[in-house]
Amino acid sequence: MLRRVGCFFRSPLRRVLLLMCLFMISCLFVYGSSSVSYFLRHIGPIKSERPHQSEVLILIWIWPFNISFDLDICKSQFNVDGCRLTVDRELYSKADGVLIHHRDINWDTSNLPASPRHPHQKWIWMNLESPSNTLQIPHLDNLFNVSLSYRQDADITVPYGWVVSTRQEQKDFIPPKKKKMLCWIVSNFQFNHRRAQVYDELRRYVDIHTFGGSFNQPVSEESYREIIASCKFYLSFENSEHKDYITEKLYTALQLGAVPVVLGPSRQNYERFVPRDAFIHVNDFPSMRALAKYLLFLSRHDELYGRYFNWRRHFEVKISSFPAEHACYSCDYIRRHKEYQVLNNLYQWYWGMNVEADEPWFRPNRKRLQNT
Repeated sequence: MLRRVGCFFRSPLRRVLLLMCLFMISCLFVYGSSSVSYFLRHIGPIKSERPHQSEVLILIWIWPFNISFDLDICKSQFNVDGCRLTVDRELYSKADGVLIHHRDINWDTSNLPASPRHPHQKWIWMNLESPSNTLQIPHLDNLFNVSLSYRQDADITVPYGWVVSTRQEQKDFIPPKKKKMLCWIVSNFQFNHRRAQVYDELRRYVDIHTFGGSFNQPVSEESYREIIASCKFYLSFENSEHKDYITEKLYTALQLGAVPVVLGPSRQNYERFVPRDAFIHVNDFPSMRALAKYLLFLSRHDELYGRYFNWRRHFEVKISSFPAEHACYSCDYIRRHKEYQVLNNLYQWYWGMNVEADEPWFRPNRKRLQNT
């Protein structure tokens, strides 16, 4: 008998249950039945499972850049639970969040939802372009609740790519066979861009194989990847220079085995996301002649050139999937953040401009509900 009692008390759960029973019995004798009911009312029954979280509904108001995707991929592709995506505007009143791509908004905002929204509903302002290439559409302050951008200070940050750990050390990377030394693919060549000026000076000292619509050599998605992989160096030149604005131009080159020569934000900004010995920054050189001389030197010394791939022993590149990944992460954010929030300084935050309410173009549109 004593052995059975001893076995009973070896279980921590049984000891806890016994102490709870003794506590309630003592309360019953000392304070009466009201104390027991108070205890049960505030403590409640012991549950073995977490409370159920309702599914979050995100309405994609307009397909971003008219790019559609499978709406049922958040769990399978991005490990995001409890999310439902839809493009059915009949569900607007039931949506927990509305995802709106800035580049698809009309200048007069006439294509945004006009019906009043529920207080709990959050509008998500999504923009992956740099401030220099984003129209400052009026009447956006106090209209959106959540920001989604490549920027690290956005509510939802989705960069163009990531360098992620492989967890296990990999074998030394052997680059694909190289047919060209230096390449550039560009579809938006404007002489007022700094990258056009850098290219124009650099090509005086080294041959640059150019492709893309700007050079009357359009490329397909398949040939795009083949060209980059066939080059020792690739000009990963951004169209504008802003903090955190580092696009697929860098990550694709890294992924395909070319050494990117970057032009964009500072080296320090790049090194926040990419190993410092994985790329070459234009600003590291006093002139384009010095840069060209260094590239030619590396191309003749395979061992030194190969050091730019040492990072691949421990890391690999992941490129974000636009716009599916952005929609799923939006849903995840709305599911985890129930607190009130509103973007009341979008112009100052994104463009760095102060907007006065008395400016003619900034007068609020009273026909549309603003979340203030």
